[in-house]
Amino acid sequence: MITETPADMFIAMNRFQVNPERAPEFEEAWRTRDSHLQEMSGFRSFALLKGDLPGEYISHSTWESRAAFENWTRSEQFHRAHAPGIMEGVLAEHPRVSFYDAVLTTP
Repeated sequence: MITETPADMFIAMNRFQVNPERAPEFEEAWRTRDSHLQEMSGFRSFALLKGDLPGEYISHSTWESRAAFENWTRSEQFHRAHAPGIMEGVLAEHPRVSFYDAVLTTP
């Protein structure tokens, strides 16, 4: 069954190109970091996805709304989780961000 959901889900994705020899370090940084996401109202889930190509990763966070995500980006928790220098030398290029509003979902 497909259910229309015009504004009850928002997804933020960051595409990362990691220096392949530093991929284990990249993954470990995500495993051990204190993201503070669970402290945020409207947060639903997070996944770090590894692609088929060497060094290809995507972070995927799901929120109840765009406003909930924007509140996260303005929070002290966001600034602590994104401290400068953590990925210096690990990333091959600057992450590329994409945003999506849900149109349809399936339970």
